[in-house]
Amino acid sequence: MAIGLHDSQVKNPVLRWIDQRLPVVTMMQKEYGTFPTPRNFNYFWNFGALAMINLVIMIATGIFLAMNYTPHTAYAFDSVERIMRDVNWGWLIRYVHMNGASMFFIVVYIHIYRGMYYGSYKKPRELLWMLGVVIFLLMMATAFMGYVLPWGQMSFWGATVITNLFSAFPVVGQSIVTLLWGGFSVDNPTLNRFFSLHYLLPFVIFGVVFLHVAALHITGSNNPLGIEPKGPQDTLPFHPYYTIKDSVGIVAYLALFAFLVFFAPNYLGHPDNYIPANPLVTPAHIVPEWYFLPFYAILRAVPDKLGGVLLMFGSILVWFALPWLDTSKVRSMRFRPLARMFFFLWVISFFVLMWAGGKPAEQPYVIISQIATAYYFAWFLVILPVLGKLERPLPLPESIAAAVLGHRAVLGGGPIPAAAAAKPMEKA
Repeated sequence: MAIGLHDSQVKNPVLRWIDQRLPVVTMMQKEYGTFPTPRNFNYFWNFGALAMINLVIMIATGIFLAMNYTPHTAYAFDSVERIMRDVNWGWLIRYVHMNGASMFFIVVYIHIYRGMYYGSYKKPRELLWMLGVVIFLLMMATAFMGYVLPWGQMSFWGATVITNLFSAFPVVGQSIVTLLWGGFSVDNPTLNRFFSLHYLLPFVIFGVVFLHVAALHITGSNNPLGIEPKGPQDTLPFHPYYTIKDSVGIVAYLALFAFLVFFAPNYLGHPDNYIPANPLVTPAHIVPEWYFLPFYAILRAVPDKLGGVLLMFGSILVWFALPWLDTSKVRSMRFRPLARMFFFLWVISFFVLMWAGGKPAEQPYVIISQIATAYYFAWFLVILPVLGKLERPLPLPESIAAAVLGHRAVLGGGPIPAAAAAKPMEKA
């Protein structure tokens, strides 16, 4: 072996030649081949891979759409119609991209809820969780700017309402709005800014996803039991066990994605966005896309504009503090009955906010939003810290292998009787 060359074990001569000089094959084998993962993953652990697949789909379709889109207020709406009618397969690319945003948020919301339920934000995975929150914030910014690009009625008025929120901040608020607009109203400079940032931010997301995955491979994955692997008997190599399991999830996910694209492509959209933007005609009911509705409801739950804006941003920023707000030493809510009940109530409050956010800003929807908002924040700031001190969790299993294989699992890795393997562990 020449000095400076990596000692590659790859058998293919071409790949070995590359791997000796740039050991990407060895790295992939280490990180996605032999990488030890807990042996008890369920299908909720598929959603990280699904989010990555969705990001690649969004970037690929976005590049092709950008080739045919015109970021000018006089031509943007018509260029989207041309994509739909005249560009070869343009309708398919646009529908995949448009519905891909909704599918992306569905996958990421489930991924976040899984992390909350199983305590994946706790030590030593705090930074992993925080990088995930950064990804979510970047997704929201990217999706908002993308929604403006078709330049329909809801695009224009949504941009006007949301960007105006920054004017609530004292002293610097109006300057921020002017910077976002590129002038004194939502107009052509605004559209150009949003198009440029919408194209750029997915690549920023990709970079943060890389850091997210790198942090995951340093600390290792959490698991449904919320206990750390105690040895090789608790883990499996990522390939082929979880590559196959992820593949099953991906096939099911793409089937659902295809159903939405081919049979209900406009189901999650708003009909007003098929009307060209008109600054002189205000829609009867201005609403953002469905995945923004919970935070929009929180914004409208507060009569004061600045208070509503602060609560709306705070409803996501509080996620950063979650690893320290949850004072329990037990990760998984499978062993925390009270915490599990309050968490499910929090999930219900989130869906109530989503429903109320799509309704007019009038009673009884405002009071419902206020009650749901109060519980949303109470769960983070009051319930979790107090429960962690007062709740008595159920006994934890001795190890992952003991919980999976049964109480008499041999920790040394030797065989166990079939009857013992079938017998559930008494403590769990």
